Amino acid sequence: MKTPSLFHLGADKLIALPQTLLSVILTLTIVAPLCAESEKSSKEMIRVLLIDGQNNHDWKACSPTMINILEATERFKIERATVLKEEVANFSPSWTNYDAVLTNYNGLPWTEETKSTFEAYIKGGGNLVVVHAADNSFPDWKEYNRMIGLGGWGGRNEKDGPYVYWKNGAFLRDDSPGKGGAHGKPLEYKVVVRDTDHPITKGLPLEFLQAKEELYDRLRGPAENMEILATALATGGSERHEPVLMTITYGKGRIFHTVMGHDAKSMRGVAFQETLIRGTEWAATGEVTFPPVTSEDLPVDRAASRHPDEIKPPE
Repeated sequence: MKTPSLFHLGADKLIALPQTLLSVILTLTIVAPLCAESEKSSKEMIRVLLIDGQNNHDWKACSPTMINILEATERFKIERATVLKEEVANFSPSWTNYDAVLTNYNGLPWTEETKSTFEAYIKGGGNLVVVHAADNSFPDWKEYNRMIGLGGWGGRNEKDGPYVYWKNGAFLRDDSPGKGGAHGKPLEYKVVVRDTDHPITKGLPLEFLQAKEELYDRLRGPAENMEILATALATGGSERHEPVLMTITYGKGRIFHTVMGHDAKSMRGVAFQETLIRGTEWAATGEVTFPPVTSEDLPVDRAASRHPDEIKPPE
């Protein structure tokens, strides 16, 4: 005899079913949608590990500012690993728990084991966001320098790779000898978008001002699999258009590298905030879902700033 479908049973027959079966049916009916919603919510959050604890810049003020910027979007879930000098030997995170790593670290080298697991994480499809002085880190770690594309200080020079800058409508690789890493006096500088099709910069104004801060110039490094999204004229420094926003591919990993973000005050610049948000989402997911800001919010005639609390999540 063919068993009738549950949905064709009358109410009287449904009530007559065994209590245990009714419990299962009710559980599936109520819990399954909740689980699906919970899974959806979990997938929508981007898991980021922020690393700090040592830096020649004020990481104690900068890290909370970046956390506030990203969390204000309601898109990111941030965990923080503060690696003090005495804790480096025991620093060994579970990298694969995160969609991306955000480094605000410039300090003692990690252990060989931690460096090895980090390399494997990025090569295997993990992702990285490099902010300002984090590109000063690990001058002797070859694979890290390949990840960040360009770096400065720490004895970097022509042995580490070329200078890369914009001149006469094209990017040049300059192998001439010289130190890696310099900057002039703090200034408001105009960011010029060079790649208008990349998800990070697509739809942004072609030019906009960043809040007053030091602008890195004469960085050098392997510059492999690197795309420069925007430049700025290093007035009082190299006097040439230097990379400001970059992406790098390392294995299957995506890296977003910004030279912006010297201190907590300049991190209130809308230019820093919007590119950090978009760059972090792109690194973690390969796309940008945040709508681009307009020239009213990101003007070229003044360096717009805002408190992270003023950032509104996208609708």
